[in-house]
Amino acid sequence: MVTEGPGDRLVATILAALEEGPAHGYLIARRIRQWSEGAWALREGSLYPVLHDLEAAGLLTAVEERQGERSRRVYSLTPQGRTRLAEERERWRRQVRVLERVLWRERTGG
Repeated sequence: MVTEGPGDRLVATILAALEEGPAHGYLIARRIRQWSEGAWALREGSLYPVLHDLEAAGLLTAVEERQGERSRRVYSLTPQGRTRLAEERERWRRQVRVLERVLWRERTGG
């Protein structure tokens, strides 16, 4: 059975963005926006709680980085995060195949 929770797409895309290399929240959002050709523009209110949850789950690590007077958290994938990304990719492949069967099936009258 295929199930999808409200944050599933966000988790998968954040992990994919961090596979590209360590990044702070703004850069993660920018990568996702660029790769989706503007279709997915993340708001801070949805991004940062998920980043914190992924960190708490051991899928990401975060370090404070200072730039002048400002500091920001830079996130990186852990080995567990890489494993979860591979799982998410396979799960999304299955979901896409299901959608293709449902949405573009041959009409046979049945």
